Amino acid sequence: MSAVPNIVQKQVYSTYEHKLRKEVLGGPIPKHIGIIMDGNRRYAREKLDSDIGEGHRCGEKKIEEVMDWCLDMGVKYVTLYAFSSENFKRDKDEVDFLMELAESAFIEMADNQKIHKNRVAIRALGVLKDLPEPVQKAIDYAYERTKDYNNFTISICLAYGGRREIVDAVRKIATKVKAGELAIDDITEDLLSSHLYTGDMPDPDLILRTSGEIRVSNFLLWQLAYSELYFTDVYWPGFRYIDFLRAIRSYQQRGRRYGR
Repeated sequence: MSAVPNIVQKQVYSTYEHKLRKEVLGGPIPKHIGIIMDGNRRYAREKLDSDIGEGHRCGEKKIEEVMDWCLDMGVKYVTLYAFSSENFKRDKDEVDFLMELAESAFIEMADNQKIHKNRVAIRALGVLKDLPEPVQKAIDYAYERTKDYNNFTISICLAYGGRREIVDAVRKIATKVKAGELAIDDITEDLLSSHLYTGDMPDPDLILRTSGEIRVSNFLLWQLAYSELYFTDVYWPGFRYIDFLRAIRSYQQRGRRYGR
């Protein structure tokens, strides 16, 4: 008898999801979405009764699923906050596990036929020289296999910090000024933006964070100046299509005036 309520519940959920998708497709779709993927460890402890490694594995699998949703909705850029420069301070075993997971993830993405069918460019953003050599090689492999694609770009932030990104951009500009390639008066907001890791991408329209934390944690600090922010209590591995649609609907319901 208990199966009947479950079937009804699934039907109601499916109907609502279909209705919400139709509603969202009728409005403006964000061109660039930034996602702070948070909650893997808590998901493992609370939902799986398992070690945190399993939570990270589930979080890694969620990336492909979200990429599929973005492709379906017509989003062009997704930037994912996977590992911050501060995360190196975590337990060594966890860091080593995450680095191995990142290495295998980039290789698997680069060999995924779906990536090539949809002409998805794979990128990594951050201080990549701080990553273990096998991870750097996997990143290079994924980049080389997809560098000519431009239908969709997925960027994974590793060893990343927003403040460090701005400092690196300032250093590049200062070097050009010192070499006489730029004058002080040439320095503008657009110039600085072009020297960021995301210099060839538009700023994110929507930044969403999972797990219930309400902060941006040093993510895309310059770029999110006019982004809409969305926070959900759902842990990243449990992030559902309906949660994704709700985030976009929230974006559509806001008026973006850019100070006007």
